[in-house]
Amino acid sequence: MSKQAIVPAELKSYYDDWKMSPGLASGDLVFLTGFTGVSPDGDLPADAEHQIRNAFKKVEIVLREAGLDFGALVEMTTYHVGLRDHFDLFKGIRSEFVKEPYPAWTAIEVAGFVHEDAIVEIKVIASREK
Repeated sequence: MSKQAIVPAELKSYYDDWKMSPGLASGDLVFLTGFTGVSPDGDLPADAEHQIRNAFKKVEIVLREAGLDFGALVEMTTYHVGLRDHFDLFKGIRSEFVKEPYPAWTAIEVAGFVHEDAIVEIKVIASREK
């Protein structure tokens, strides 16, 4: 089975600097790297809403590069620092992006991320199968 890296121009530094694919297609599945709320230019907003939206927008950039949208998601795993502090906000923003049939979803509390002030990371698997 062949694999294909999905590397949108806005996220090329992930591939070059971190040596990881923002997305990797294998068969009918597309696996996305976990994305925090750091913007593609490297800035991290101080507020939870902008961090959460940035993370979803990076997922959207990779899905679009793969010719997909949020309706292709089959699984979503989200990691949260202070899960209960921003969960309702996260859930509301998530509902603006996900589409039916809704993907399976697991939310996990974690101690932290590489970027010290990041509060969320979103990792998804999408399917190219119709």
